[in-house]
Amino acid sequence: MKTDILIQNDVMDELQWEPFLNSSEIGVAVKHGVVTLSGIVDTYSKKLAAEKAAKRVAGVKAVAEDIQVGISPDDHKTDAEIAEAVVNTLKWHTTIPDGKITIKVEDGVVKLEGEVEWEYERQNAKKAIQDLTGVRSVFNLITVKPKITPADIKQKINAAFHRNASVDAEKITADIIGHVVILSGKVHSFSEKESAESAAWAAPGVSRVENKLEIEEHEFAF
Repeated sequence: MKTDILIQNDVMDELQWEPFLNSSEIGVAVKHGVVTLSGIVDTYSKKLAAEKAAKRVAGVKAVAEDIQVGISPDDHKTDAEIAEAVVNTLKWHTTIPDGKITIKVEDGVVKLEGEVEWEYERQNAKKAIQDLTGVRSVFNLITVKPKITPADIKQKINAAFHRNASVDAEKITADIIGHVVILSGKVHSFSEKESAESAAWAAPGVSRVENKLEIEEHEFAF
């Protein structure tokens, strides 16, 4: 089994490998395979990038993310200015349905609500605004209103698993209850677990994914 020290070193190397990040701003601690990230970055998207980088490392079981977003005085925006920027960004984004999303901003924290037909629309709404100046965090409370049967969902998810080179489709089962997907089985890494979940979310009509996939333990030679 990979030791916490090795995992910590690998996470730090992965952060250094990410050109978008300044690894010296981010602290890494590991206990029983759980990685805790700390520090201060200047944008919310860097906070997300650090978390994704840590999850890519083999042996990581979970990530506790305690990174803070510190906005410099020169970049400070009022909540009204942030809200206006969010509205304009969503309005001109071609993959986000106009008029379907409501916005609330408080102390730089943006809350998105509303209903869309596809999960990619829900995800794109968050991605479109997370780099905006002044945004400290985004709570995506948008829901997906499905227009497809559970049988169609299962077929499309299984097909996506078989297309995905990073997912071992033979070891993963997708059960559909209504429009909720329950994933079970074994995966080789945290990254594969997330890839399987992303593939499930990409299916039309999915309203929730319960990821119960277990990460297989591997012996490491030292």
